[in-house]
Amino acid sequence: MPGGRLTQQERQQIALGLADGLAYAEIARRLDRPTSTITREVMRNGGPTAYRADLAHRATERRAHRRKSSAPRERQASAQPYGRDAEAVREFEEVYAAAMMASGMPLMMGRVLSCLTVSDSGSLTAQELAQRLQVSPASISKAIAFLDSQGMVRRERDERRRERYIVDDEIWYQAMMVSVRSTAQLVETTRQGVDVLGAGTPAAARLEGVARFLDFVSEGMARAAEQARDVLRTSSGPQEAADPEPDDA
Repeated sequence: MPGGRLTQQERQQIALGLADGLAYAEIARRLDRPTSTITREVMRNGGPTAYRADLAHRATERRAHRRKSSAPRERQASAQPYGRDAEAVREFEEVYAAAMMASGMPLMMGRVLSCLTVSDSGSLTAQELAQRLQVSPASISKAIAFLDSQGMVRRERDERRRERYIVDDEIWYQAMMVSVRSTAQLVETTRQGVDVLGAGTPAAARLEGVARFLDFVSEGMARAAEQARDVLRTSSGPQEAADPEPDDA
């Protein structure tokens, strides 16, 4: 089984396989690579519908260059607790972000949420996020504004008056309820259209069907979120589990 990084030719074969509708396992078999390698490659480079071999190859080269040119202090700051493989963690963050993007979230927002979620503290400053993701503070600010509007992060001031962005046990529940409320508003608006178009007309009947479907799904989502809420509640870990923070961050 070949090792090392994927070649440009292998990436072209991946793109052709995706275009033919092949499963990741089949593409991996043809390239004599682990299925996890193909899955990670596709998800970190746009997902199955947006994967492009040339763009993926250039992105990999840029990531490799960034890692080589990182300052020693930055490498030290990214050291992982519990003996984790720092490179494997970085790769998972990218794959997780790509999976969020495939579900409809903009990529930068997914990268920020992924970074926060896989940190043991679940809490980072804008400077820490920018440093870890190697992006501008403006990109972080835009991503946080979006995530905040969706109820997926919350903001706090720490003892040094720095604004911290936090994901905790309630974040996914709150985000789900934001979606439920948004869907409920869509249901109400859709039903207004029924009156405008005239009950009994084909268009009004179509809208009524949409409203009933969304209403049913929304109620089911709210009920399921309430029932599963306890699943998200984790016990707080030891203090040493929190990510180390640079003194001047």
